Amino acid sequence: MPEQLFLLGNLVIMVAYAAIMAGIVVPVHRAGQLRTNKLAVATALIFFSCAVGHGLHAVATYRSIVAADGSITHLHGVGWSWPSAVWDLITATIGVYYWTLRRGYGVLLGPGSIYQSPGEKHRLEEADARERAARDVAEAQRATLAAVAEHTDAAIIGVDLEGLVTAWNGGAEVMFGWHPDEIIGRPVSMIADESAAEQQRGILARINKGERNIVYEARRLRRDGSSVELAVNLAAIRDTSGAIIGTSVVARDIGAAKEAADRQRALEERTHQAQRMESLGKLAGGIAHDFNNILAIIVNYTEFATESCAGNDDVRSDLAHVRTAADRAMNLTRQLLTFTRGDTIQPQDVDLNAGIGEVRAMLDRTIGEDIALFARPCERPLVVHGDPGQLQQVLLNLAINARDAMPDGGTLVIEADEAELDGEQINMQPAVPPGRYARLQVSDTGEGMSPEVAAHIFEPFYTTKPRGKGTGLGLATVYGIVTEAGGSINVFSELGVGTTFRVYLPLATTEAGATVPAARAAPPPGGNGRTVLVVEDETALARVVTRILTGAGYRVLTAGTGAEAYAIFSEKGCDALLTDVIMPEMSGPRLAELVHERAPGLPVLYMSGYSNGLLGTTRVLGEEFPLLEKPFTAGDLLHKMHEALAATTFSPAPSGPRETGAPR
Repeated sequence: MPEQLFLLGNLVIMVAYAAIMAGIVVPVHRAGQLRTNKLAVATALIFFSCAVGHGLHAVATYRSIVAADGSITHLHGVGWSWPSAVWDLITATIGVYYWTLRRGYGVLLGPGSIYQSPGEKHRLEEADARERAARDVAEAQRATLAAVAEHTDAAIIGVDLEGLVTAWNGGAEVMFGWHPDEIIGRPVSMIADESAAEQQRGILARINKGERNIVYEARRLRRDGSSVELAVNLAAIRDTSGAIIGTSVVARDIGAAKEAADRQRALEERTHQAQRMESLGKLAGGIAHDFNNILAIIVNYTEFATESCAGNDDVRSDLAHVRTAADRAMNLTRQLLTFTRGDTIQPQDVDLNAGIGEVRAMLDRTIGEDIALFARPCERPLVVHGDPGQLQQVLLNLAINARDAMPDGGTLVIEADEAELDGEQINMQPAVPPGRYARLQVSDTGEGMSPEVAAHIFEPFYTTKPRGKGTGLGLATVYGIVTEAGGSINVFSELGVGTTFRVYLPLATTEAGATVPAARAAPPPGGNGRTVLVVEDETALARVVTRILTGAGYRVLTAGTGAEAYAIFSEKGCDALLTDVIMPEMSGPRLAELVHERAPGLPVLYMSGYSNGLLGTTRVLGEEFPLLEKPFTAGDLLHKMHEALAATTFSPAPSGPRETGAPR
């Protein structure tokens, strides 16, 4: 009987150990960890070897029972012994204990471990919870950062190593007009012209080579073709290994800031100019007064000597030359006193039309046959309060300067009309308050002046004429007379083209019966989304025009040259063309001719620093064409643009952007 129990116990233990081995191997195999979870495999092999050992004991016992002849002593010596039975009992107990632990602990399918204790499991769960919380916080921070980036006014753009857009926030969509679905995956050069695209490629190459934080200013293109001034900051995007995988671009619109800076700089320059002129005036006034005292002595002693040398013709002739020189010196001092506002004046109400007629009569006799002179008085009286002689001197000085600027002949135009100033003009010397003014314009087709020369022309003794041909006091005198009368003066000049002086004088009480049209009181109509192609080679002025038109509801396309404007028109079309008259390479009228070949009847509004009279007489621009004269106010521009649009029956066809300027 004991041998049968020994056999049965070994069989039960063998089966139990085999089951434990299977309980280890099966989940490890399902998890694909038979090669990696070495501890689990080793444990399974231990239980396998134990199962094999008990199986061998069972086989040996069974053979002993079968071969036994009933002798207990023989069976005991061959099949089993009490130590073996005790050992089998101990291993069975260990197997039961392991199985109990397995049911309570479970199998851990992880590298390097097969079991985990409840305490270890709790610790790992806490660590997992902390890791999940940290991930949640990081995800919330990323979501907040993404929201900030998405809703900021700045354009934030991601670009890969190939120059393709990988990220495009809401600020970029507003700034450039492209929806993210339309531009992500496409070249970032879409927002740049050809030259700017080359600049982009060079900067991206520098970033890809490891250069850090590149900052620069640039002009880029919106979807509608208009330009935007930007401050751009670029930085490399790196992966977890530190390798560069792209570029982040942050761009801010600085057009308004630059415009404000330009205006502030112009105001400062105007203030400095006024201060310089005031200082020079004080200096010149002191010199003139002292010099007049010296001249009085010279003139009187010359007269005494002349009376004393009666009969000596040679001496009297010499004294006559001295007196002539003294008279010239006295004339110079009078001009200096006029410049400094220290001379005696007799202001009264003066009709500028009459003054233009008198100056025209004088110039007809002296100006020369090679200069065509045109005088265009205002259709109604222009009454100002000033000294008649001084106002005549203003016209004469400006006309003589214009004549001297045309040694080979040309055209001189003197005009008078009314103008409305809003006080915001930045190139007036000195500044004047808003209101209606009489405007005198003297234009020529002479040699013109550079900006450097134009900045000094009103300073006394400053002249570009050859020695002996000018004193440098003519324009200084004009400046003094105009400022004394409460007015201002504006100069527009271009080398090789000509010069226009505009003198603004406050209007006096209009004569009885004279009708003066009221200033435009109604606000100008809005643009209603119509597209205007603005062509202006002066960047600061182009920004001003763009801002005025955009604020009034127009869509604006800008170009710096006629060729660029024609290319934009061919691609996008427009509802109206606003172009400068005189530009390098292609003039405004020539651009209008090319545009009208494709879109007859398209409204065209010209703008120029030269007067309409001058442009008409020189055949640069016909008088029938609408002209907006610089400097102009926002109201002037919007009213003129509305009038140009209202005066035409042009209606864009719906065939496409190449034939129409309709907004898309």
